[in-house]
Amino acid sequence: MRAIVYAEVGAEPRLTDVPEPECPDDGVLVAVRATGVCRSDWHAWRGHDPVPLPNIPGHEFAGVVAAAGPGVRGFSVGDRVTAPFVNGCGRCAWCEAGQAQVCPDQTQPGFTHPGSFAELVAVRAADFNLVPLPETVDFVTAAGLGCRFATAYHALTAQSRLAAGEWLLVVGCGGVGLSAVLLGEALGARVIAVDPSPAARERATALGAEVTLATADPDAVRDLTGGGAHVTMDALGSGQVVDAALRSLRPRGRHVQVGLMLGEQASAPLPWGLVVARELVVAGSHGMAAADYPAMLQLIADGTVNPGRLVGRVVDLDQAGAELMAMDAPAPSAGITVATV
Repeated sequence: MRAIVYAEVGAEPRLTDVPEPECPDDGVLVAVRATGVCRSDWHAWRGHDPVPLPNIPGHEFAGVVAAAGPGVRGFSVGDRVTAPFVNGCGRCAWCEAGQAQVCPDQTQPGFTHPGSFAELVAVRAADFNLVPLPETVDFVTAAGLGCRFATAYHALTAQSRLAAGEWLLVVGCGGVGLSAVLLGEALGARVIAVDPSPAARERATALGAEVTLATADPDAVRDLTGGGAHVTMDALGSGQVVDAALRSLRPRGRHVQVGLMLGEQASAPLPWGLVVARELVVAGSHGMAAADYPAMLQLIADGTVNPGRLVGRVVDLDQAGAELMAMDAPAPSAGITVATV
């Protein structure tokens, strides 16, 4: 089959022929129709997140079941499907509680095993991790759901409990940040979006941001919101951003950390005195379990939110490697890139 492969950290990802993956007994092979090109893939390619080499990247995808293992009961060949990027084992206490996104034995296509920059990708524990894709959701739109959109949805609904009428500050308007802007507006929040890129700020405004700023300025946010945001999100992954976000919260506000804190940022300090004095809540957010997809898909089906508006570029699979490498530089335009297969 055709797949994008890189042999070493930072090596050029090339389209090549590779053997088809084996179908797990409890899993399926999905014939990929579209796959998102995500900054998390870039982090792995750059060595920030170790992966087995050579590697096929890709963890956001949608397609059709091409083969099913003998242990699969809920899906058949030909079914339209997608999946979260975190695949739970389906057996542990966390999975049984519907919290597969923190499963200790989780697998992730493109990270623990070959990913979706390919004609076929394996999904393990399919009855637990696979999600039926409604006919009303096209493959390109669905390819942006598995990481960025679902992560933003989980962060805003489960982790920060964003309510209608509240102020939401989103710092970093890449894929997950723009998803948060779109969802925040759809959930009835008043959204402030922060990004140094004029293109990103323009896209955030189009997606529903009430105010955009080039930098996270706590004084400006408190003035705009009459005392501070109710919810802040770092969609970038920066200690400086987290500090500014926490200082932008009103008393008893909630901060949700979505951006990966890597390298020197992994141990970034927090203003703990402020956290205690204002009774702030700091929560992490890591993807979303398949069990929570129905509520998210219902928002899409009933027209409350249209994640297709997040798609900025659609390319062919043979261009996915170049799109990945292009993330070394600031993007000239905002929005999610999707490769079709």
